[in-house]
Amino acid sequence: MTASVLTVEGGITAPLGFQSAALHCGIKKSELDLVLLTANSPIPAAGLFTTNLVRAAPVILSQQNLKKSGGHARGIVVNSGCANACTGAKGWENAQQTAITAARALGCQSHEILLASTGVIGVDLPIELTTAGIKTAATALTRDESEAASRAIMTTDPFPKEHAVTIQTKTGTFTVGGMAKGSGMIEPMMATMLGFLTTDAQVPPALLQQALNEVADKTFNAITVDGDCSTNDSLFALASGASDVVINDSNYQALLKGLQIVSKHLAMEIVRGGEGATKLVAITVSDAKSKDEARRVARTVANSLLVKTAVHGADPNWGRILAAAGRSGVTFNPSLATVSVGGVLLFEHGMPHDEASSKAGLHLQGDTIEIEVGLGLKSGFSATVWTCDLSAEYVRINGEYRT
Repeated sequence: MTASVLTVEGGITAPLGFQSAALHCGIKKSELDLVLLTANSPIPAAGLFTTNLVRAAPVILSQQNLKKSGGHARGIVVNSGCANACTGAKGWENAQQTAITAARALGCQSHEILLASTGVIGVDLPIELTTAGIKTAATALTRDESEAASRAIMTTDPFPKEHAVTIQTKTGTFTVGGMAKGSGMIEPMMATMLGFLTTDAQVPPALLQQALNEVADKTFNAITVDGDCSTNDSLFALASGASDVVINDSNYQALLKGLQIVSKHLAMEIVRGGEGATKLVAITVSDAKSKDEARRVARTVANSLLVKTAVHGADPNWGRILAAAGRSGVTFNPSLATVSVGGVLLFEHGMPHDEASSKAGLHLQGDTIEIEVGLGLKSGFSATVWTCDLSAEYVRINGEYRT
């Protein structure tokens, strides 16, 4: 089914059936730090979570609640400034109390509330401030404050991230919206950041989870800033059904299209807003034996500190790129491999093309960089991973994160 797409305003609450409220409850010194996102009733919900063995209480509780509710949720509470991770029994109690407070405020069951937290690990969530904030937020819900919500979930992010589109199909028009936060501890081992997607299409929970898995694989799971997977990574999708467009086999691709457009926009913004980042870098690996092997090589190159610093300095150092590919664990013949930067061939047939370095260096001076690695296996599989450069500012931000 063909579907036309139109970008619209409204972010996470652009789809019908959703409201949000953002406020400063006191977790941070002065900035917005709490968001309540709600639907009018319990609706289909899906989630993806960190693969880190060290998981925060909000992650564990959200996983349990999605299972208990059969993939439904009435609302999501998001706080920034405190991860509520590695905080023991008290952290678990605080997560439970957060869900209970939100459920009472919205008139639903506590297992119909999902949680997401971001901030410093090992710090207790100020539960009195948080629960007071939830009660206030529940009285201030609106469709008109999506930008405030996208700001309230930020930590070291340099700018808020939101996007929304309408999808026009033969069966009707529906909307997909979203917001995300992420700047550091970004590595594709799930959906590394906090991300929230909404749609007013009518989607059963199982199909919504399937769509979220497919979309995350090509967007949030294909980005990396620094190779670190957080304790709190969570990606949620909610479907209100308020547009009356029913998603089935005939228009499933239209839903995927909308979710993918919004998710890719948010994922690229996460990379552009990476801590200290000045360049968005696409690493494309082709001619691999499988898509998984192509992605493994691309991820290794993308996470190479030497490659990232060379990109920052506009140094067309193809040797660092090839060396990173060679340690990825994927088998290929280096004499058949190629390395290009910005379409400029720098390595082929086991030999360098150093005469092209100056042209490649000009490409590296821009803010959107393309690096291509061909493995020469003629199998036709390829993958792209997006990353950013590594600057002295990244070191400064993370060296002072807790102080």
